[in-house]
Formats: sequence, structure tokens, C-alpha cells
Amino acid sequence: MTDQLPVEVTNLDRYDHDVLAWDRAHAVLSSSSGADITWFLGTVRPDGRPHAAGVGAVWYDGALHFTTGPGARKTRNLEADPNCTISVRLDGIDLNLEGTAHRVTDATMVERVAALYAELGWPATAEGDAITAPFSAPSAGPAPWHLYRFSMRVAFGVATAEPHGATRWRFA
Repeated sequence: MTDQLPVEVTNLDRYDHDVLAWDRAHAVLSSSSGADITWFLGTVRPDGRPHAAGVGAVWYDGALHFTTGPGARKTRNLEADPNCTISVRLDGIDLNLEGTAHRVTDATMVERVAALYAELGWPATAEGDAITAPFSAPSAGPAPWHLYRFSMRVAFGVATAEPHGATRWRFA
């Protein structure tokens, strides 16, 4: 799959900075995987209350992927409503992404993403349509973990390094 490209770009900066190029945000987003970055997943409980949790995300095949245990609150929330957000502070830019997350059940895709996690230092392996490892985050619950693919609808970027700016990108 190819990476998503914005279909609409809006300058949100109030200090007359130029619009931020999606290429800049995408380059940092697609190269920022690993244990030193915490991605925050925002979901909504069935009763409408918000829920946020840190996840370990990796960029693969044009999208962010993350894992979560079958009994975790975030999993139950996504099963009821796949709409969610992912927020992260990356090198030179803060990103808030809005979209949907759906479980990946294709064993080949799960295997490829597990291999990427392993390359980055988490000894993950695929077991059918789930990921397992000797350890995970203390709040993740026991293995196996489900793999989710995040599809962006909207991204907001605020540059924390030159050139500064604030931009919204909408995707098809």
C-alpha cells in the first residue's frame, strides 16, 4: 500500500508562518519507530467517556500499526467504535492524528510487522493473527496481542523547530 497524501491543506498558524509541508511531517512520522517514542492512543468508551493509553507504534506499509491485548480497555473501545486519535511528539514536530484503527488479521502482515518490532528491539514474533513476545508494557496484559492498523483522516502538525508553523492536513 502507498502512503496517504493529503487532499486538503489548511494553514492554522497565527504568526504568518508558511504552511508546513506534509513531506516534512511524513518523513519524521514514517521514520520514528522505537522504544524511545511514546505514542498516545485516544479512544472512546461505550458510555462516551474518553480513554488514553500509550502504545508502541511502528510505520509499515503506509500506515501506523500498534498492538493491544484482547482484554484491554483500548481494544474493547476500538471494537465498539474504531474512531480514535494518535498523538506524538517527534523530532521538530508535534502531531495529532485522527482516524480509525482496525484489527489486522492477515497472518502475513502480522508476521511482517512483528519482524519490524523485532528489528527495533522488541523480540516480537507472530503466532497466526496475533503477536507474542517474552514481555511488553506492564499494562499490556499477557500475550498474545492484537495488531491494529491506523488510517488517518486528519492530521494536525505544530512545528517545534524551524521553520515553525501549524497546519491541518485532510486525507481521503
